[in-house]
Amino acid sequence: MMKIINTHGIISLEPLDGSSEWYWGNDYTHGDLYEAEELYRDHHPVNCNRLVFVHYPDGRVVEPIEGKAGQYFGRPISYNGKIQILLADFPKSLLSIIQYDDTTNQVAVVASLSLTEVEDCYNLLLGQSPLMLTRQRNDGKFQIIWPQKAEFSIEETESFFDRKGDSLYFCRWYDEPYYREEIVIRKYPTGEILEVIPGAWKNMPDGQVWVLQ
Repeated sequence: MMKIINTHGIISLEPLDGSSEWYWGNDYTHGDLYEAEELYRDHHPVNCNRLVFVHYPDGRVVEPIEGKAGQYFGRPISYNGKIQILLADFPKSLLSIIQYDDTTNQVAVVASLSLTEVEDCYNLLLGQSPLMLTRQRNDGKFQIIWPQKAEFSIEETESFFDRKGDSLYFCRWYDEPYYREEIVIRKYPTGEILEVIPGAWKNMPDGQVWVLQ
């Protein structure tokens, strides 16, 4: 069966992290959030990117927020069954975490913080659980910026992808003598390594986590 989904020009979608029902896409007007920030800092005009969500299996399209000039959306996630959206407002030097509840069609601001609380928007991402704002710096530091603050060093090939209580889960990869991955479990908030599990983490639609070895 072929279904026409009218996203008004956004033709690339990917699964929304934390959900088995939603896909999301944007038009990458100025690239990712960090690239848009660089343009603004270089005194170029920034037009906000469009952010759309498509519900599976019915194909319903929602666009909860229409951004304004000088604003830019980051990568969204789903948490507690609601869509969480990161929005930077460069003229106001403001970062907002905005929640969209599709059951009530309501939009609410979960948190607002000054852009001065982050050095820049490089690798600035929403994470869970709980809902949090993270940043992975290019000097090997991992930061949790909100709701609490934490900072510690990780290895160059590590990247954060999940949290469960006080356990922080990172993927670490090697390419010598062959490509392989490990799951590194670190303790919040110190970053102490608790366990290393060979294999790659894979989230399944029903909430299971598969470790591929």
